[in-house]
Amino acid sequence: MSDTIHPDQALFGGERPFPVIPSCAHIAGSEKFIAKAFALQETLGPIFDITMDCEDGAPTGREQQHAEMVVDMQKSRANQHRMAGIRIHDYTHSAWRQDVDIAVSGAGEVIRYITIPKPTAASQVAEMIEYIQHSCQSCGIEREIPIHVLIETHGALEDAFEIAGLPWVQVLDFGLMDFVSGHHGAVPWSAMKSPGQFDHALIARAKTRIVAAALAHGVVPAHNVTLDLKNVYQTHADATRACREFGFLRMWSIYPVQIKPIIDAMAPDFSEVQTACEILLAAQKVSWGPLQHAGELHDRATYRYLWELVQRAHLSGQTLPAEVDAWLR
Repeated sequence: MSDTIHPDQALFGGERPFPVIPSCAHIAGSEKFIAKAFALQETLGPIFDITMDCEDGAPTGREQQHAEMVVDMQKSRANQHRMAGIRIHDYTHSAWRQDVDIAVSGAGEVIRYITIPKPTAASQVAEMIEYIQHSCQSCGIEREIPIHVLIETHGALEDAFEIAGLPWVQVLDFGLMDFVSGHHGAVPWSAMKSPGQFDHALIARAKTRIVAAALAHGVVPAHNVTLDLKNVYQTHADATRACREFGFLRMWSIYPVQIKPIIDAMAPDFSEVQTACEILLAAQKVSWGPLQHAGELHDRATYRYLWELVQRAHLSGQTLPAEVDAWLR
């Protein structure tokens, strides 16, 4: 094995690696807000995704026009990083197939992902994914479009493990507000905010189940939004708890000032990243065999962990050694 082999080849071979994607997904519904999100992406760099909303963002009766606008924005020069997904309507809405047809035929090569909201069963998600795959085939789109699924109903939570195992699924998102509403008053309003959203037993159970289901199937778990839109300290605190205590690797933003606190809170510790880089560079020199570093033994198992850590650091905007940075270009 050459000592210049790339980590992906050395550590995963024919296996599918865990998806390493930005820790923040910012949702924007109108053309104005989408344009602002693209401008912010240009300022901050390609460190967060944008979810163009065809569900709640679409005016009633103008679903087709809204989806067409979203496709135009997907293909615009503003989307230079190609880091924008689309949230379609839910399974019960008559427009979801139309959303898929317009999105795939118009921008299938550049869509970052498609988010499916409010399923009540794994069978609904499976049917929607099958339709997306068929639409891709009909349009000659050969790439696999990642699917993100919003878990926000009792049925979806029950089927979380099955949903996470479906083809093309990349992310399980938690939709807190709809989930709390679905308890019909049994869960108080305070559970939509902190600290209740982390401390209430039913909500904590839902979050841990989603994370467990996602990670069991090599899927990214994404945390719900912070309702306190302009309080960056609360956003940072929520992202920190979501990541450190529950294992979420991604979080939704619904207001521009929330983006950076989420990224900062979920970014790997800088000192750990520096150590990871040292170990990975040393591992490459011994053809990815076992080695000792600072008195500790490391092998392919730790190399995989450290490689994912380094990739996450890169996506958060951290500066890496030139040799490691070259692996990520």
